[in-house]
Amino acid sequence: MLSHNFIFDNSIPFKEKARRVFELQKEHNLVYHRFCKAMGSEEIASVKDIPLLPIEAFKEAEIVTPKKENGELPDVWFQSSGTSRMVRSKHFISDPGLYRGSILKGMNQFYDLEDYVIWAYTPRYNENPHSSLIWMLRTLIEEDHTRLSKFLELDKPLDEKSLKEITKSGKKLMLFGAAFGFLDLIEMADQKLPPDTIVMETGGMKTHRLEISKVELHQKLAKGFGLPKSQIHSEYGMTELLSQAYSFGDEWFACVPWMNVSIRDPKNPMKEVDFGEEGLIGIIDLANLYSCSFMLTGDKGIHREDGKFQVLGRWNPKNLRGCNFLIERD
Repeated sequence: MLSHNFIFDNSIPFKEKARRVFELQKEHNLVYHRFCKAMGSEEIASVKDIPLLPIEAFKEAEIVTPKKENGELPDVWFQSSGTSRMVRSKHFISDPGLYRGSILKGMNQFYDLEDYVIWAYTPRYNENPHSSLIWMLRTLIEEDHTRLSKFLELDKPLDEKSLKEITKSGKKLMLFGAAFGFLDLIEMADQKLPPDTIVMETGGMKTHRLEISKVELHQKLAKGFGLPKSQIHSEYGMTELLSQAYSFGDEWFACVPWMNVSIRDPKNPMKEVDFGEEGLIGIIDLANLYSCSFMLTGDKGIHREDGKFQVLGRWNPKNLRGCNFLIERD
């Protein structure tokens, strides 16, 4: 079995790591093995030839690499948000330490976490005991030895006294949470933040509000929190991923070194579209070592030559359905 060090070792080329993980998962992940066989992609010439499993599979089957000998599933698992009547994605986590490593190493690629106090504002996510976002934020909060990091009380304005304590400590604030929660927060009261604050929104506009563009959202947040737009950042992640991408004051996301994004032709997901052309976002997340690292999402996006990408919303879900014929039950 491949190690954490192998996944995070920047001296090993990404292509080599991806090929090794592909061989492992093709061999030991029953669902992905069947998918590769059905796609006729059991042998690959390059990373571009690796088939991407439709993300809907996480709703339809147990995606585990490898399963325990006794057939038991891992004790830790994440589940996407939704109502009890919905079929929700479930991501089994065989090694929580790998997720913890991906969180901390990933954020430290772009931020010096030693400099920050993390405040988390997470309405609705709190209602999901298997939220991967809550798990991520708890990890970040526990990493702060000043004990100033915390989950904020919901439906209450930010506390001025606590903000002053952060400034006095010499640290900077990173306010982390769902977009709709931040919009609610700035409507409650005047919420001017310290001038060196980073606001990190995680998306999430599924509320009574009308959908707004990322540009309009960031303008509202910048004005509401009294910050320049350059300090309104975004995190791109999901239940099915153990790594995140980040944007820094604009709409372009950058990946961590063990993650790669490509934009695929919806009619032929084995084919990448040209730079600037819209398509389905495909992701290789090598931190998904014990589930599936190769996924075709339901998100629409574009990418450019430097590897950065934009998320343009959801594609028609019908484009991803129908993968269940590849997923036989044991």
